Amino acid sequence: MPKSPRRPLLAAGTVLVALLATAGVRLVAHADTVTPARPTAVTAAAAFSHPGVLLSRAQLDFVKGRVAAGAQPWTAAYRQMISSRYASLTRTPKPRATVECGSYSNPNNGCTDEREDAIAAYTDALAWYITGDTAYAAKAIALMDAWSATIRTHTNSNAPLQTAWAGSVWPRAAEIIKHAYGAWPNQARFATMLRTVYLPVVLPGIHSNGNWELSMMEAAVGIAVHLDDRASYDRAIARFKLRAASYVYVTADGAQPKYPPAGGIDTRAELISYWQGQSTFVDGLAQETCRDFVHTGYGLSAIAHVAETTRIQGGDLYPELQDRLRHALGLHTKFENGTAVPASICGGSVTKGLGPVTEVAFNALHNRLGIAMANTETYTLARRPQGSNNLFVAWETLTHADNPA
Repeated sequence: MPKSPRRPLLAAGTVLVALLATAGVRLVAHADTVTPARPTAVTAAAAFSHPGVLLSRAQLDFVKGRVAAGAQPWTAAYRQMISSRYASLTRTPKPRATVECGSYSNPNNGCTDEREDAIAAYTDALAWYITGDTAYAAKAIALMDAWSATIRTHTNSNAPLQTAWAGSVWPRAAEIIKHAYGAWPNQARFATMLRTVYLPVVLPGIHSNGNWELSMMEAAVGIAVHLDDRASYDRAIARFKLRAASYVYVTADGAQPKYPPAGGIDTRAELISYWQGQSTFVDGLAQETCRDFVHTGYGLSAIAHVAETTRIQGGDLYPELQDRLRHALGLHTKFENGTAVPASICGGSVTKGLGPVTEVAFNALHNRLGIAMANTETYTLARRPQGSNNLFVAWETLTHADNPA
């Protein structure tokens, strides 16, 4: 698991954030302080579309049809998923009341179990939708019920990120089961878990490396959709837009990237330090590029996931984000594909490992919007089927490759 931020959260501070957020107080972090901000106004809006977290019913129907026809790459991707440990019908959930996650997974008390049970629930929900085998729906429900009956909190330095990763995946499974399968007696208890255990932690955002807050906003957006919570959705989208704009640089930003919304970065010198010492900025460079591509991939994936959900919900953010996403994917996949890194970027040396994170954005930008993305296309096609990163990304060749819906 990634290391804790440069300014680690104290357990007491995490509890305070959760308590205040539960009470409806919006928190804005600046430097090392936490101060209350004005409550977000509740606005009237159209009802949410369900299923509607990362996948719509039309997208699910497309995948089901392609697998039934034995078409590629969906059939290979389905076989990859159904043969994985996440699809096992003998899986036993391992819930805990307190999930404790420290830096570098030390300690790891329930962290891997929670993330992987969430991915398994989503996997089973997809397997049920594609095959119609109710044993998979029952297993997804069993996993979600076990955790909703048990978990109460996340603790230690990586608690916000752990909450975000698991909180991003649970709603994907819940949306399919509640709105497509239907027979789920304990779904209200699961919704209460999302509202009380996850949402108060992720919704306020955080001062940290950008992939943390982007994943937190992904979780907040997905949870808000599942809960039909328009106020939380609007608040999370507003924060997400600020963080996405500050995570990926484009020349339209000016001489330097935008400052992150959480505060604590107030000067150019601090900004350069925050960008891992990078002082020359080019289209598509990300705040964590010079850290490593793995964490950068987390951030870019979360951006794409949120954008995909907004498209389903009728407030498509892809047009606003397309330049940042296409340049970021193009830059990083170019180096993943073997192009030499110039000295002006990270001193000429990067740590690769972007991961299985390109399908959602590639489909949206290249296939739907018609944007040429040669580097991203080469990377994506060479790595199909893209599986899971065992954190919060799973089966996106199956769900989003060439999906026109």
